[in-house]
Amino acid sequence: MTEAHVPVDFLHWTLATLSILALLIFLVPLRWRAPEAGPVAMFTGGIIAFLAFRTPLATLAVASAKGVWDAIFILYVMWPSLLLYQLTKQAGGYDALRQGIARFSRNELFIILALAWVFSSFLQGIAGFGAPIVVVAPLLLAMGVRPVYAASMSIIAHAWARFFGTLGVGWLATLQVADVHDVTRTAYEASLLLLISTYLGGLFIVWLYGRWAAIRHAWPLVLILGTILGFGQLLFAFFSPELSTFLAAAVAMIALYPLSRWRRYGEPIEGIPDRPAMQEKRTETQHEEQPVMSLSMSFLPYIVLPIVTLGILLIPSLNAALRQFRVGLPFPEVETGFGVHNAAVERYAPFAPLTHPGTMLLITAIVVWIVFNAKGYYRAWGARHGTENLARSLIADGVPASVPVIAFLVLSRILDHSGQTLVLADGIAAVSPPLVYASIASVIGALGAFMTSSSTASNVLFGGLQSDVAHLHALPVETIIAAQAAGSAYGNAIGPANVVLGTSITGIKGQEGAVLRQALPWTILVAVLTGLATVALVLLH
Repeated sequence: MTEAHVPVDFLHWTLATLSILALLIFLVPLRWRAPEAGPVAMFTGGIIAFLAFRTPLATLAVASAKGVWDAIFILYVMWPSLLLYQLTKQAGGYDALRQGIARFSRNELFIILALAWVFSSFLQGIAGFGAPIVVVAPLLLAMGVRPVYAASMSIIAHAWARFFGTLGVGWLATLQVADVHDVTRTAYEASLLLLISTYLGGLFIVWLYGRWAAIRHAWPLVLILGTILGFGQLLFAFFSPELSTFLAAAVAMIALYPLSRWRRYGEPIEGIPDRPAMQEKRTETQHEEQPVMSLSMSFLPYIVLPIVTLGILLIPSLNAALRQFRVGLPFPEVETGFGVHNAAVERYAPFAPLTHPGTMLLITAIVVWIVFNAKGYYRAWGARHGTENLARSLIADGVPASVPVIAFLVLSRILDHSGQTLVLADGIAAVSPPLVYASIASVIGALGAFMTSSSTASNVLFGGLQSDVAHLHALPVETIIAAQAAGSAYGNAIGPANVVLGTSITGIKGQEGAVLRQALPWTILVAVLTGLATVALVLLH
């Protein structure tokens, strides 16, 4: 994008916020469903772009087409994940998980923390792009967690791992757009700021589970696991930022076994009378049928997925060969009346489908179907509960979830191509003294994550701008980019596409507002603490 002359005044700044505010109002206080709120917010952004930001229809068309292409990147995770979910569910896998885990563990909060925080962070470290949500949320449901809480936990607890996760995609993208000289210091300070969302991610789960009584019970566990995850990432970031999240989460996974031998977390919980996150227990006298498969077999999807992912990503020769095939669409040059210019591209946002998490999920789904079908689980479960039509179930889950994802990504591209994103960020920078700007730098990163539901996209969108403003304000670029990175991570807690993915996989489509009402206070708290920590880092330079 070349130099633009979009008016950064109160009127245009207010207009630039309208579509985002409308989306929040529709989803939270008005409790609209995402398939309704998303398109309305999208058209709001488009009308404002046309009328107030001098955006021609041709530019709006190109921006919208790019948004649809961006959405395909996410939908290619969503649809294979829904397929894997249905294939596991219709074989009786989740019933076996629920019964098996209930017998295996005597401390349900320990298991919930292990799944929603540690295991989801491990998955984010290697796969990302929604995989932790679609894998962990059904496991939480199997543990008896209420659907809204399962969606919230699976979205928020691993947000800390978004920046360095997926084997460092967001980190590498940031280095491409930001003017960073001291790369090691940037990684170090980003890891420091991410400690806040790391610890608060674990505390969030405990709070949802049983409020203060649960925190009194679980704070030592949160402290130990948070230290392994957060400081582990910080330590590994000195040697390999790309592997820092994955390695830290892997150590935490190993640490779960000795921690489970600790009597405090090996025995049933006592003294927590109120557990709002949990569904009512069924009567103990009710006898359940034995599951159609063993507990170990029900874990097959979650064993196959990491094996496939690591096999593709960590074998250099295989990874290099598969990355040769890349797909991207050509788009023409477009411009607005205010000079916001987007150059022509031969391949916009090209990605390698063979190394995409969607392909890994699809391979996992095929392996799971072959094994479960060969063992007769589908016939056995269908004989008890009736056979569901797989295609009909997929369409019923996938279509309502896909509409808002497309709308959100189209809105993001419209805001970008019309200059509304530029006005939002420049307006904040223009009225903020240096230390004030430092305190809200992470909020700009969170805004990008909210708009795109992606840490990587947020950093591509705002990384260059943040480094430019840091130079103008004579602020340490490394610290401001670290704040951008932290915001791009915790902002995913309220990313609409992530929320829709969570509500879809937990079977509560239309309750996105309920999830956001749980996520917003956490996000605001993390933003405030991250802002204070950023100012402290600036003062220490």
